[in-house]
Amino acid sequence: MCSAALEEYCGSVFWNASFLDREDPDLPICVEQTVLVWIPLGFLWLFAPPHLMSLCRRTRVNTKHWTKLYLCKQFVVALLLLTAIAGLAVTLGEDFGPNSSTVKNAAVYYANPVLFAVTWILVLLCQEGVRRREGAVDSASLFIFWLLLVLCDVFPFQTLIRDALKVGEVSDVPRFCLFHISFGLELIALVLSAFADIPPEAREQVKKNPEVGASFLSRITFSWFNSMVVTGYKRPLVQADMWELNELLSASCISKCFQQHTDTELAAARVRFQHKLRKNKGRSQTEASEKGISNCLKKGVSQDVLMMEDKGRAKERKLKKKKEKEDYPNSWLLPTIYKTFKWTLFESALFRLLQDLLAFVSPQLLKLMISFTQDPNSYIWEGYMYAVLLLLVAILQSVFLQQYVQRCFVLGMKVRAALMAAVYKKALVVSNDTRKESTVGETVNLMSADAQRFNDVTNFIHLLWSCPLQIIVSMVFLWLELGPSVLAGLLVMLLMVPINGLLATKAKKFQLKNMKFKDKRLKIMNEILNGIKILKLFAWEPSFQSQVESIRGEELKVMKKFAYVSSVSIFIFTSAPALVSLASFAVYVLVSPDNVLTAEKAFTSISLFNILRIPLAMLPMLIASIVQTGVSKKRLEKFLGGEDLEADLVRHDPSFDSAVSVHESSFSWEKDTEPLLKDVSLEIKPGRLVAVVGAVGSGKSSLLSALLGEMHCTKGFINIKTRILVTHGVSFLPYVDEVVVLVDGKISEIGSYSSLRASKGAFSEFLDTYAKEQNDQSNSNKDGCQDTEDFEIIPDGGDAEPDSPLEDTVSLTLKRENSIRRSQNSSSVRVRKNSSLNKSEGAGKTKTGQRLIDEEAMEKGQVKFSVYLEYMQAMGWRYTVLVFLVYLIQNTAIIGQNLWLSDWTNDATDYHNQTYPNWKRDTRVGVFGALGVAQGFFVFLGTLLLANASVSASRTLHSRLLNNILRAPMVFFDTTPIGRVVNRFAKDIFTIDEAIPHSFRSWLLSLLAVLGTLFVISLAIPFFTIVIIPLAVIYFFVQRFYVATSRQLHRLDSVSRSPIYSHFGETVSGLSVIRAYKHQDRFLKLNEIAIDNNLKSVYPRIISNRWLAIRLEFLGNLVVFFSALFAVISKDSIESGLVGLAISYALNITRNLNLLVRLSSELESSIVAVERITEYTQIENEAEWITDHRPPEKWPEEGRLQFINYKVRYRPGLDLVLHGITCDIASSEKIGIVGRTGAGKSSLTNCLFRIIEAADGRILIDDVDISTIGLHDLRNRLTIIPQDPVLFSGTLRMNLDPFDKFSDEELWKALELSHLKDYVAGLQEGLQHEVAEGGENLSVGQRQLLCLARALLRKSRILILDEATAAVDLETDDLIQNTIRKEFAHCTVLTIAHRLHSIMDSSRVMVLDAGKIVEFDSPSNLLGNQGWFYAMAKDAGLTQECTAL
Repeated sequence: MCSAALEEYCGSVFWNASFLDREDPDLPICVEQTVLVWIPLGFLWLFAPPHLMSLCRRTRVNTKHWTKLYLCKQFVVALLLLTAIAGLAVTLGEDFGPNSSTVKNAAVYYANPVLFAVTWILVLLCQEGVRRREGAVDSASLFIFWLLLVLCDVFPFQTLIRDALKVGEVSDVPRFCLFHISFGLELIALVLSAFADIPPEAREQVKKNPEVGASFLSRITFSWFNSMVVTGYKRPLVQADMWELNELLSASCISKCFQQHTDTELAAARVRFQHKLRKNKGRSQTEASEKGISNCLKKGVSQDVLMMEDKGRAKERKLKKKKEKEDYPNSWLLPTIYKTFKWTLFESALFRLLQDLLAFVSPQLLKLMISFTQDPNSYIWEGYMYAVLLLLVAILQSVFLQQYVQRCFVLGMKVRAALMAAVYKKALVVSNDTRKESTVGETVNLMSADAQRFNDVTNFIHLLWSCPLQIIVSMVFLWLELGPSVLAGLLVMLLMVPINGLLATKAKKFQLKNMKFKDKRLKIMNEILNGIKILKLFAWEPSFQSQVESIRGEELKVMKKFAYVSSVSIFIFTSAPALVSLASFAVYVLVSPDNVLTAEKAFTSISLFNILRIPLAMLPMLIASIVQTGVSKKRLEKFLGGEDLEADLVRHDPSFDSAVSVHESSFSWEKDTEPLLKDVSLEIKPGRLVAVVGAVGSGKSSLLSALLGEMHCTKGFINIKTRILVTHGVSFLPYVDEVVVLVDGKISEIGSYSSLRASKGAFSEFLDTYAKEQNDQSNSNKDGCQDTEDFEIIPDGGDAEPDSPLEDTVSLTLKRENSIRRSQNSSSVRVRKNSSLNKSEGAGKTKTGQRLIDEEAMEKGQVKFSVYLEYMQAMGWRYTVLVFLVYLIQNTAIIGQNLWLSDWTNDATDYHNQTYPNWKRDTRVGVFGALGVAQGFFVFLGTLLLANASVSASRTLHSRLLNNILRAPMVFFDTTPIGRVVNRFAKDIFTIDEAIPHSFRSWLLSLLAVLGTLFVISLAIPFFTIVIIPLAVIYFFVQRFYVATSRQLHRLDSVSRSPIYSHFGETVSGLSVIRAYKHQDRFLKLNEIAIDNNLKSVYPRIISNRWLAIRLEFLGNLVVFFSALFAVISKDSIESGLVGLAISYALNITRNLNLLVRLSSELESSIVAVERITEYTQIENEAEWITDHRPPEKWPEEGRLQFINYKVRYRPGLDLVLHGITCDIASSEKIGIVGRTGAGKSSLTNCLFRIIEAADGRILIDDVDISTIGLHDLRNRLTIIPQDPVLFSGTLRMNLDPFDKFSDEELWKALELSHLKDYVAGLQEGLQHEVAEGGENLSVGQRQLLCLARALLRKSRILILDEATAAVDLETDDLIQNTIRKEFAHCTVLTIAHRLHSIMDSSRVMVLDAGKIVEFDSPSNLLGNQGWFYAMAKDAGLTQECTAL
């Protein structure tokens, strides 16, 4: 009925099968006039509304700059509108003109010109709409419309030409001419629509980011990326070559959107969590009351039963405790990610669905192609049509697949950026409770490893539904081919599910363990790198090296187990398609003697099994990846869901009349602990200068933390309207307006200096015990002029107490301000003109080698083959050869199985109308099965061998790296940010552990698969060898262009990651300072900039993969096309089994070719990690730790020191820091070393330990030249108490004696002498007490006393105090000084002075200036000389004290 209506509408036949059943087929004219017109027009009308809507919006339109391209497009459409009007005019003329006939034209001749006229007006409006839309340079819908129109018009075009040629003349000249004019204009319009219409104002932006100006065709083929590929091929890319990011891809935009959804989801999760807690609390109370009743009834129960119950309860409590520990708001991260990125997810899902459905069209076309070769009566055009259809389907599949993959990878990148930004933002506001739960190393791991896992799993997240869909559709098509026999294959697959589940559980267990070891290793590495100078000074590197190696050993054990589980998994799923096809084919031929395997059935099934192979292989990998990401999800949820610092804890209310108000407040470091500061009330008026004093542990630092809002406030409030300054010096106490005294976390007294001194309370006692200044010091200089005359102004950049920390500069400044205030009437202020200070004026000019931190080195060009050899050598040559051999045998088994199947299908022809012999059937099934099992076995064996080889490589490379880093000279650590080194131990080792083995295995299998495919196609269709060479040449050039760019992009990615982790590590370390100065926003911005710099190389890397893939897939599609084409040409001389084999193999090559280049690049990119680690294993080492020339066992016995014309510089190219130091220091002498900033004091101690080596001259200790012995022989015989008390996480015992050389008695004795015995004895675990990272759970004073205990244990004859008491309070200073005087009386002691009073009892004082000794004598003689030393003593207020003495 419909057909009749259409025939009436057209005035001709709509459809007749005879049109196609001939050698030269054609479509009926009616189909060409209706269906082929309606398809493109319908498409346009469907997609026109969005363009028309942009016309309705009120936007500022730049009418002045109509581009030439826009005008051309509009002009072409206007001409088309004229042709449509002309077409209508022709029809009207024929029907109603003077020469009109009685037979009128059919309705179609009126309808079509009108339809086209309306369409062309619509196109004109759409093109204007596109121009007005902000940021639009072309339209995808308009390009597809023109493409559909041209394709549909090809049929009437060839019909008109053929008819004209057949008849020898054109029957309808006007319409013939109008159609061909229209067709020509449509072609021009199609070409024009392929170009982007970039407005002049956007051209500058397009230069910075070509994607902004890319046309639709350029976007789907990724041609806009060509310029970067060409640049990358010509020369190695650098960071400056990276394009600007689109606004939507920037870290700030991603982070903002993610944060909004996080706030909503996390708030809901917290409500759920609180509800759960209340529920559990209610349940536990009910259980407790029930137990209470039952206990009352059990009075007569025997003691044994009660004991058993107690044990049971203890176990229950333990489990409960464990459960409580894991409690935190959960199940909110995935919904947040989904809501933030749902549109990208939907888009990519649509492309995936289209690609999956198209994948099943190819096997059906293959089936038709095999039927075509088997049927001698089929027309040749059918074969060509199938070949073209195979090409078209493959091209569409490629386009959809690449759009899907690009969106997924960009999504993964966005998720990673969002998580990194979220972790950083959280770290800035995290509370102490949450912060305690994860160390810096673990938090860096959240940013690197855990965020990366989310990135990786997001790339393939759609496979969760796509794999089951592909499996189901494959099974449906297989059922149509093989009938119920396919259930046997399905059964095999179902049996694999529980095995896979078991393996996934095992994998999860190992992954959890592995992450713990990784965290532990990174934590200790972080500490080693932060405290590397201490390790070197104490020669402790071997102890820490063995600790790291021990953790690494455990990590590798777990890794090996994980690799074995993966091997079993890979074995099962490599065997899966072979076993499924074996089961299906075997049952099919065994069920009935009538069932003979034909080429059609076998190769259509094989194509379907090949489709099945991918989801079967990917699903377990995806499950394993999801398992690993599940671990990361928990870790991220725990950290991001942790409690924040109370933001409103410190008020800034201007209505208060006090600068600082603390009202009856109590503060604790953790929420559920006892308050450390109790009932603190403090009112400080504006303009007042107030001092807070107290003994060690009285709560001074805690009070400051509380004022900064760093502690939990259990009651009361704080209001602050000022800035607070921190110092440890007490020399300026007489000058402050008010003194607050703290005792045991409580304010004991407040008052002025004089009133508190007079009251003889805690403050007076404190000063009498520890302060070195005389009480009347503040009143000693009553003469204002005298005071002014003695007062000296230091130019900016100079320090009164050189190399001293900020606090003493502050003390001095306060004194000076006081002095100036008292002498305002006098104008005679003397300015010091010291040589060392004047020299600093030219310090701004940079000299050679003076840049402290260099840019990270980055290899350029192709990864050297030696790097691959390095990795293979680390794996072991035997393993490498075996892996290659085993995989080659496995590939041979695959080819053998397929050739056997091809031969098997010929039996259908050989035994046509005959009984198929059972022995033949059994042989066919048996050999096919055996070859399938052989494949699986050899893959298993190869994977197992590779697992062992890669673990061996991981162990070797990590050991080399660690060994070399610990032997690197101190200058390396001074010029290399820690984040850069941590990145080697984190990301690069992670790559070597996990990415390289996987890439290497996949690359090898892929290479063998491609070679095998080309071999089989050439064997089946010898003609095919003609196109192999040109295709190989194209492939080679595409690959070379791509790899050069991709490799460098990967390097840029690695290099640009380091600053993210460095910045993060620095932020966490200086968190309280950032928060105190309210600079969180600035640091968040810096983090976003660092992430953006990384994304600038990550995004082009994603695009480069797609650029390559679309080109290689097109190449693969040509392989399919030429296989099919040559099969059609050779139709009469080729068996259908071989056609099936060749095309089914060709259908696979697209994926394998793409995979091969991607894996080549991935392998090369991953192997960059080996290159980066090798770079750090080749750093020039410091001198040998132990040499053949060893000092005597008891050296140094006397402790004599001689410097002979000793010169030193920090690095080549820098000036000397010590200029020919010559001096003798006798045994047991106590030497004080003083000097202003940059005088060379610390350099002198560094030289003693050979932290820096001599440029000239020698140092002799007991007549032994220290440059001739090993570093550890030297450093083990000297002792230093450094300025920064560095402790490591671990036990107290480990911190004192990492080599376990001393007995417990000796340790307790050292602790007693360092005044720590009572404290340690009071700890529950004593010497086994765990020290937190960086010693955070000990006060600064306690840490410094532990360093003193270390020194006491070593019992060296030479002790160096490098400003050992600079960072501690007076009480600790006094304890340390007393212990040193007593316990090191027989030793030679060198003291770099921070407080001059500590060296006034020295045998001699060495005064250094600009790297030279300017004075060296006893303190009394130096004071008498009134030279350099006298000036310093006077500044410190010590001259009167000495005079009084």
